[in-house]
Amino acid sequence: MRHLLRRLGFYLIALWASLTLNFLIPRLAPGNPALIFVARFQGRIRPEAIHAIELQFGITNDPLWVQYFQYLNNLLHGNLGLSITYFPTPVAEAIGQELPWTLVLVLVSLVLSFALGTLLGVIIAWRRNSFLDSLLPPLMTFISAIPYFCLALILLYIFGFTLNWFPVSGGYDRFISPDWSPDFISSAIQHAILPAITFVVASISGWMLGMRNAMIMTLSEDYVLMAQAKGLATRRVMINYAARNAILPNITGFAIALGQVVAGQLFLEIVFSYPGIGYSLFQAVQNSDYALMQGIFLIITVAVMTANFLVDMVYTVLDPRVRQERG
Repeated sequence: MRHLLRRLGFYLIALWASLTLNFLIPRLAPGNPALIFVARFQGRIRPEAIHAIELQFGITNDPLWVQYFQYLNNLLHGNLGLSITYFPTPVAEAIGQELPWTLVLVLVSLVLSFALGTLLGVIIAWRRNSFLDSLLPPLMTFISAIPYFCLALILLYIFGFTLNWFPVSGGYDRFISPDWSPDFISSAIQHAILPAITFVVASISGWMLGMRNAMIMTLSEDYVLMAQAKGLATRRVMINYAARNAILPNITGFAIALGQVVAGQLFLEIVFSYPGIGYSLFQAVQNSDYALMQGIFLIITVAVMTANFLVDMVYTVLDPRVRQERG
């Protein structure tokens, strides 16, 4: 309990620091969101309305510390401001519309990539110097060197344009109503398959190579050799003794990747024109939509900290040495 409270205190301080930076950075950036919004209408808005628009976007002449406490108060009430990109939609509502697409696509793809990569790493490390060990690491190293967007373009051209197996853009067919009907779910799955395959193929090599290297080091430990000498089943030694300890670095990487799931895959979503939080961030930067950028950065920060806190707790369960040190 003491360790839990100490870690909670640390993450709360880190969250406060992140919120403060999130408040300061847009206000130090050049440009006025209200003027950018007015410019989009090419003179159809009278200059006298600029002050009212500034108030709508939370731009005031109050001292910075007053604005800071107003910002914290708005956060506590769930008010993230208005978005220029989706005006007059509030930022919270705009994020709520895009976030589920990213979560479903990237979270499912990440779990599949992590599970398959880790399993392959365990198998080829256990059977090192075999044909599989000679084939997969060089092949996966080559694939991991291909940038996400290049791989996405290649798969899009082959399976989308040439073979016409999958749709080439969007998250679902436009003539289908976006509800939870079987037609909509089927269409959404069909549109997500190619981006998901791209994500898994591009990221699986990192999990596999990391697990393989950790497993090889763990297999030389005394407790693994002792388990083998005692005549324990091969599967038990591989999973309970070797893989359980070798997976710790991969879990750390998974926690970081899990936190970044909320950020989406910017290039992936742009190539496939897939709705998601990453594409919304790209549009927010293009439109100098500071409120939307702030909201997205806030969601990313909270997600990363939550994932790291959870993996910190998982470490204490998986590794007895961590419990002894903290005790």
